[in-house]
Amino acid sequence: MPELPEVETVVRGLSLLLVNRRLARVIARRPDLRWPLPDDLGQRLSGATVTALRRRAKYGLMETDRSDTLIFHLGMSGKFHQLQGEPGVHDHVLFELDGLTLAYNDHRRFGSMHLAPTAEAGRHRLLAGLGPEPMSGDFSGEYLAARAQGRATSIKALLLDQQVVAGIGNIYASEALFEARIDPARQAGQISATRLTRLADAVKRVLAAAIEAGGSTLRDHAQVSGELGYFQHSFRVYGREAGDCPACGGPIRRRVQAGRSTFDCPCCQC
Repeated sequence: MPELPEVETVVRGLSLLLVNRRLARVIARRPDLRWPLPDDLGQRLSGATVTALRRRAKYGLMETDRSDTLIFHLGMSGKFHQLQGEPGVHDHVLFELDGLTLAYNDHRRFGSMHLAPTAEAGRHRLLAGLGPEPMSGDFSGEYLAARAQGRATSIKALLLDQQVVAGIGNIYASEALFEARIDPARQAGQISATRLTRLADAVKRVLAAAIEAGGSTLRDHAQVSGELGYFQHSFRVYGREAGDCPACGGPIRRRVQAGRSTFDCPCCQC
């Protein structure tokens, strides 16, 4: 599933194409994705001008001059691309502009689109309970220590809890924990404030580097331009089971935590 860097990359690409431009026509070519699409999606967006595009956690928000905001999630395989010729079978929503048509393509249909009044978008059920953005000043070692205090859950599970911090997924949690030299399975409440500060800083650095690289393309992610992300070539532990640790040369370990693969170096992360 696309994580924060992939969604940020998509939002930035859409911003270049859409902000301050009028959506001549928006067409839903099927009634649903993961959930039903708004019945009035085309009516409310057709003719509107896009005023801003931003990201919240793993969601994109497209604001219009009609005080409506389209909240979208890419699911497992969703992507936007510039349509050349006729739409394909998996091009489910079309955004027609003067001289340009963008298609939302999602062959697994795990993505979603919702409309909300812009003034109330932050209180939408998908966004209301989210924690702070990890690259913001609200996310720090001090904040993380406060949320970890007394918690028996693993530190990796804490990072993946979207109510604690928004947008971090399996890939970047693994990479940040390696950079901070912390065992992903260690109880969050047993980690010192100093090490949690190191972890918060590592999260910021890893996410910034991934955004700079256009995200990670493991299967479906692509930028709006069609270019693939390449941060996967910089993975230090994720997906590198039995590979050599770039720090100590020992073997990378794969474990399963809460049904998800975790990769770490048992020597460096203790």
